[in-house]
Amino acid sequence: MRADVQQVADGTYLVHGSNTNWVILTEGDAVTLIDTGYPGDRQLVLDSLAAVGSSPEAVAAVLITHAHNDHLGSAEHLRATYGTPVYLHPAEVPHARREFLQQVTVGEVLRNVWRPGVLPWMVHVLQSGGTEQHPVTAPEPFPAATGPLDLPGRPVPVHTPGHTDGHAVFHLPEAGIVVSGDALVSGHRTSRVQGPQLLPDMFHHERARAVASLDTIEELDADVLLPGHGPVHRGSVREAAQRARERAV
Repeated sequence: MRADVQQVADGTYLVHGSNTNWVILTEGDAVTLIDTGYPGDRQLVLDSLAAVGSSPEAVAAVLITHAHNDHLGSAEHLRATYGTPVYLHPAEVPHARREFLQQVTVGEVLRNVWRPGVLPWMVHVLQSGGTEQHPVTAPEPFPAATGPLDLPGRPVPVHTPGHTDGHAVFHLPEAGIVVSGDALVSGHRTSRVQGPQLLPDMFHHERARAVASLDTIEELDADVLLPGHGPVHRGSVREAAQRARERAV
């Protein structure tokens, strides 16, 4: 499998991994990497960096939307091998260390295995190392409490709890882009619909908070959505959040 790298704006790339997306922000020779796919996606992550003319040594920081295995996959590898800092919302830092785990359980998946798409998704999870634990030994909270981070792309973290306690999206105000992780997606193997939506209920730690966080996303001025799952969504992010809320009712 090859990394599917899509340039969506100057210096901004959405990468479709085996079943999860990550984002590369470039600025000169430096790179910000947002999320890192499944553990089994490591070569795809490295290939995607090469595809944009970069390398793991050039990654200034890894930003993690949330510490689920399909987003955290290669974060510790990059930190341990290249000294790359790994930043998350403060509430998500202990989650990345695996002091606790806010993730769908095997039992919950099995109770939903009758739903369309769940069985092939589960097989893919097993094949991609999705049940392995790769905690980040020394994760760090975002280096700025508010406003843009001093990193390529100048991403602004925005706390959007619900999917996990410390889930964060990243707003790129100058580009009009929101990197939404799993707080707002445009598709998933276990979903019957395409377009803006929340993930199925079993994936959220607190569904009510996930729905409430759509209000926060709705306030972000952007017309491009780069989700953790599904294709790029072009159009008002405000309207995308509203559509997801309607579907969640």
